Amino acid sequence: MAMNTRKGFRFTTYEAPDQTPFEKLFEIFQELITHTSGDVEEALDWLRELDKEYELTDEDYTIDDFIEDLKAKGFIREEFDTDGQQGEGEEGDGEGSGNLSITAKLECMLRQRALDQIFGKLKRSGAGNHKTGKSGRGDEHTGEFREYRFGDALEHISMTESLKNAQINHGIGNFSLSEEDLVVEDTQYKAQMSTVLMIDISHSMILYGEDRITPAKKVAMALAELITTRYPKDTLDILVFGNDAWPIPIKDLPYLKVGPYHTNTVAGLQLAMDMLRRKRNTNKQIFMITDGKPSCLRLPNGDYYKNSVGLDDYIVEKCYAMAQQARKLHIPITTFMIAQDPYLMQFVREFTQANKGKAFYTGLKGLGEMIFEDYEQNRKKRIKG
Repeated sequence: MAMNTRKGFRFTTYEAPDQTPFEKLFEIFQELITHTSGDVEEALDWLRELDKEYELTDEDYTIDDFIEDLKAKGFIREEFDTDGQQGEGEEGDGEGSGNLSITAKLECMLRQRALDQIFGKLKRSGAGNHKTGKSGRGDEHTGEFREYRFGDALEHISMTESLKNAQINHGIGNFSLSEEDLVVEDTQYKAQMSTVLMIDISHSMILYGEDRITPAKKVAMALAELITTRYPKDTLDILVFGNDAWPIPIKDLPYLKVGPYHTNTVAGLQLAMDMLRRKRNTNKQIFMITDGKPSCLRLPNGDYYKNSVGLDDYIVEKCYAMAQQARKLHIPITTFMIAQDPYLMQFVREFTQANKGKAFYTGLKGLGEMIFEDYEQNRKKRIKG
């Protein structure tokens, strides 16, 4: 850090600004609330355990003080039943206590935090800027000029450059402006992107002692925050798939949990394509985060066909058919496979070939960066419809 003095500059060692007791605990609490899927009581229980082990608080500022500050700052709230009593099935701390839940304010902060954690500090931009290599009638000025061509819109004519040409070509004394003097400021198309993010919430996402759903949830929150703040003309829809598939609103991401489900990849792809059919954007894509093999289908009569042993040919062929259908609709699928089993990797390779999409075989570390880089790469090209 440089300090201005009468003799010049004096450099001293940088010292991080002091954090208040609330700020220190709030950083930990935000991480815990993400892992507990929005369960405030469970997150506070974990915080108390950490406090016992690492002495996070002292007599001047306790966990109870922290809870009161969370309420006062609008990050959590108490909810009561209509009769003023605590919700059924919950254990209270005493008379008059209600269920603690996080607020929309904290939901927003969790998305911003995920974006900072995964994608770094990104500057906000007021308009989507998915550029393509095509120039023509667009909505972004390139700073370059060309001669006027029949059909160019009048508002794209650069009057300053055109008048300058007229003076050069015809002189100042006898001013004349002809069509040959006109120049147009070139513009560039900005391709909008419609993305569906599919998240596997089958039981295998928490098997083998590894929490796979929390990193996937963080990626979804970060991607949602990235698109709404930096590329607001783009759209992001999020769906989850287990035995079935269903959409979830962005605000519900912190509460996302794994269920006792098999993996109905076909249902997820069907729903994703239905969502994208309704989008008017030219560029469409599907991101799929999964760690397991497809193991479930819903039959026309409503029954479920399930097989968790190996790769079931009937289910796999249905997946390939969906990949080919998406290809015909010009919807590329990028699969982020959180598994290293050779037979599953082979399935993903064949699935990707059927769609002409992409696949990444990755662990949990770096998942967010991979999705961000692929999103940035895809937004630079225009997918022909």
